[in-house]
Amino acid sequence: METIAIAGASGFVGSALRRALADRFRFRALTRSPVVASSAPADWNTEWRQCDLFSLPQLGGALAGVRRAVYLVHSMLPSARLNQSRFEDLDLLLADNFARMAAANGLEEIIFLGGLIPEGDGLSPHLRSRLEVESALGSTGIPVTRLRAGVIAGPGGSSLRILVNLIRRLPVMVLPQWVNARTRCIAIDDLVAAFRIVLEEPQWRGGCYDLAGPDALTYRRMIETGAEVFALRRLLLTVPVRSVRISKLWIRVFSGAPRSLVSPLVDSLRHDLDAAPNPLLDRILPGAKTFEASLRDSCDAEGHLLPNPRERTQAQDSRRLRDERRVRSVQRVVLPAGWRAEGVARTYLQWLESVFRPLLSVRGATDGRIAVHLFPFAAPVIVLERDSGSGGAPDPCVFHIVGGLLTSPAAEPPGRFEFREVGGQRYVITAIHAYRPRLPWHFYNGTQALLHLFVMRAFGTYLRGEARRVAESAEL
Repeated sequence: METIAIAGASGFVGSALRRALADRFRFRALTRSPVVASSAPADWNTEWRQCDLFSLPQLGGALAGVRRAVYLVHSMLPSARLNQSRFEDLDLLLADNFARMAAANGLEEIIFLGGLIPEGDGLSPHLRSRLEVESALGSTGIPVTRLRAGVIAGPGGSSLRILVNLIRRLPVMVLPQWVNARTRCIAIDDLVAAFRIVLEEPQWRGGCYDLAGPDALTYRRMIETGAEVFALRRLLLTVPVRSVRISKLWIRVFSGAPRSLVSPLVDSLRHDLDAAPNPLLDRILPGAKTFEASLRDSCDAEGHLLPNPRERTQAQDSRRLRDERRVRSVQRVVLPAGWRAEGVARTYLQWLESVFRPLLSVRGATDGRIAVHLFPFAAPVIVLERDSGSGGAPDPCVFHIVGGLLTSPAAEPPGRFEFREVGGQRYVITAIHAYRPRLPWHFYNGTQALLHLFVMRAFGTYLRGEARRVAESAEL
C-alpha cells in the first residue's frame, strides 16, 4: 500500500481525504502543531509528523521515502503571535519550500487543490495567489496535478460555516451587488472522489481540472437555500453598491470568522466562477450532490453544523502561539536582474550600516558570524550566524539569530533570518522566522517591531530602485 504525504492533513479537506481513502492508501500527515501531532488519534491509516513547513530541513525529513504528496496548505490563519506578512507572500514561500524539498527527495507528483479561476484579468489577491502557488510547486520540474474548486460544502468547511452563521444570526440582510456573482459549489464527498481518481489512475498526472457540483448558484441563492434548509424567514435587500470593505466588516462581526480568513475570501466574491469542461469533471458530475444536499449533510439531527476537525486543537494552538511569543515577518521585493539572494543579503547589511551610520555598525561577513551594534551599547543588539547546512550556497541565504541584547536568551530553537529567490528569480523574499524578542511584548510591538517593518519596506524601495537602474543599464 502506497504512502501519500499530506500537507494540511488536519484540516477540513485533509481529514475528509484520510477518512475516505484509508482503505486504499497510508498517509503521512504533516502538521506544524505539536498538539495535533501528539494527540491525534491513530486512525484512518495515518502516521502524524510534526513539521514546520517554513523549515527546509524539517520538511525534507518529513517527505523522505514517499513518491507523491497532496498539498492543501493555505496561510490565512496565524503561524506566530506576531505576523508581519501578507498571506500571498507566506503562501509563495511555503510552496517554494515544498517544491525544493519534494525535488530533493525525488517525489514523482504533487497534487494541489486550488481555486476556480475566472476568465480575464483583474484577479483578486486570493485567486492570483492560488495561481502563483501552482507555478511555485511546479518550479522544480515535478509534475503538479492541479484540482481547482470553488466553494467546498461539507461538515466543517470554513466558507460554509461563515454563510450559515450569517443566515442564522441576521433576520434582515442588506446585501451588496456581489451577491449576484455566480459560483459553482462542490460537495466534499465529490471532491474526495476526484482525489481518489487522480491518485489511483496515472493518466491524470500533471493535468489541470476544474471541479464542481451540478449547481451554478449566485451567493444570494445560496443564502436563500440555507434559509429554506433551516426553516428560517429572512428578508434580503440588495443595494446597488459593491462595497467590499463594508462587506468584510459585517461578515466578520456576524459570522465570528477572523479577519485573516474573511478578507481574502470576500475579495474573490466579485468574480463569476465556473468550471471549464474536462474529463475528470465528467467523471464526477453524474450523481454529484446539490448544494442543498451538501448543506443538509453538514448538519446534525438538530440542524447544527458539524464541527471543523481542527476546532478541537485550534484553541490550544492559539494559546501556544501566544505563550511562545514568536515573530514571523515576510516581505517580497523585486530582485534586480542578475542578482542572487547572497548578494541581496550582503547589500542589505551594507545598506543598513550606511543609512543608520553612526548609530549602527555591522561587523562580520555573510559567510560567517555577523554582529549588529547600536550606539551607545558595547554589546551587539543582534548576532547572526550563517546556517552551515546551506554550505555557502547563494540561495537560500539563511542566518540563525543566535544572540544579542534584543534576542531572548531562552529562544530555542533560535530564530532565522533568510533571503530567498522566488518566482523564477523575479522576487526575493526577506523573512524572519520564529524570532523571540527580549523586550516586553507590548513594548516590543510598539518599538522594535515597527522599526523592523519600516526598515524592510525602506530596503524594498531601495531594491526597486536598483532593479530599475539595472534594467535601464541593460537597455543602453
